[in-house]
Amino acid sequence: MTQTDENRNIAESARGPKVETSSSEARSSGKRPAMTDVATLAGVSHMTVSRVLNDPDSVTSRTRTKVVAAIRELDYYPNYAARALVTGRSKTLGVVALDSVLYGPASTLYGIEIAARDSGYGISIVSLRVPNRQSITDAIERLRVQGVDGIVVIAPHVAAVHALQYVPKQRPVVTTQGAPGGPVQSASVDQYRGARLAIEHLLKLGHRTVYHVAGPAEWFEAKERERGWRDELRDAGASVPPVLRGDWTPRTGYELGRKLSEEKDLTAVFVANDEMALGVLRAFSEAGVRVPGDASVVGFDDAPGAEFFSPPLTTIRQDFIELGRRTVTILLASIDGRRNEALPTVRPELIIRKSTDTPKR
Repeated sequence: MTQTDENRNIAESARGPKVETSSSEARSSGKRPAMTDVATLAGVSHMTVSRVLNDPDSVTSRTRTKVVAAIRELDYYPNYAARALVTGRSKTLGVVALDSVLYGPASTLYGIEIAARDSGYGISIVSLRVPNRQSITDAIERLRVQGVDGIVVIAPHVAAVHALQYVPKQRPVVTTQGAPGGPVQSASVDQYRGARLAIEHLLKLGHRTVYHVAGPAEWFEAKERERGWRDELRDAGASVPPVLRGDWTPRTGYELGRKLSEEKDLTAVFVANDEMALGVLRAFSEAGVRVPGDASVVGFDDAPGAEFFSPPLTTIRQDFIELGRRTVTILLASIDGRRNEALPTVRPELIIRKSTDTPKR
C-alpha cells in the first residue's frame, strides 16, 4: 500500500457529516488542491491538517472529522515528493523481495507491509527472479534513486546474503529471514528451534526416529530446519535417516512421499514446509499408508489450508506479523540514528492436529 493510499484510508475511516462548504473556488484553477485549501474548507489552520495526516490521535475527534471531510471533498492527497525535499524523509521503505508465490516469502512481505503502514510508512517493492550479487545490487540502487529512507532485503538464499557484502551503504539496509551474523542486521524466525519442536513432539509420542523431507539446500530456512531435525534426533540417541530433498512444492512432496511409503520402518516424517507435506499426504493415501495410523506427518509454516488437509496437519507456525514488526523496528532505528540493539529471533509455535499420533507398529 502506498502512502497516498494510506492517507485516503484515514479519510475513509472517519465517520461524520460531510462538510457543506463549497469547494468550487479551490478547484477552479485546475490545480491540485493544496493543504491550505483543505484548511480553508475545514476552517482550521494548515498545521491542524498536517497533524490529522501525520498524527491523527493528537487532534480532537470533532476537528478530525471536519478535516477528513474536507480532504474527501477536495480529493486532496499530500505531495510527499515536496515534503521529502523539506524534511529529507520520503516516509517510504524499499523492499527487495523474491518473485515467489511460496507462502513463506509472500507472508514475510505482507508482515513488513503491515508493520511499515502501522509506523506511517509506505513501501516500494522490487521483485527478483534470481537472487544474486548483480540483481540485488541493481534492486537496491533502483530503490535508492527513488529516495526511500531505508531498505529491507528478504534474503532466504545463501547467494543473497553473500551479495549483501557488496551493497553500497548510502541507505540503511536490514535483512529478514537471512542468516544470523550476516553482513547486515537481520530479523528472523528461529527455524532451528521450530524443527526441534517438531521432532521433540514426535519422539515424545514414541517414534524411534523421524524421516525428513528437506527444502532446497541453498535456502537458509531449509538448512536450519534440517540442522534442528538432525540435532534433536542425535541428542535423543535416535538414528538419523538419509535426507530426502525437495523444492518446496507439493509435486516434490508427492514424489518423495512415494519413496517414503516403501520404507518398512517408517512411522514418522518431518516435512520442511506445508506445501510439500500436502504432496506427502497424497502419496501416502495412494500407497495405503494411513496417517497417523501407519505414519505421523509434521509440516512447517501453518499455511492457511493446513487445518483443512486430510487429516488436518500438525505443523510449526511462524508469526510473520511479528517478524515484520521486528524488521521494521530495526530499520527505523537505523534510519533515525538510534542505538540499534539486535532483537531476539521470533519464536515458532507447535500446532498439534490430527496428522500425528503414537506409532502403531
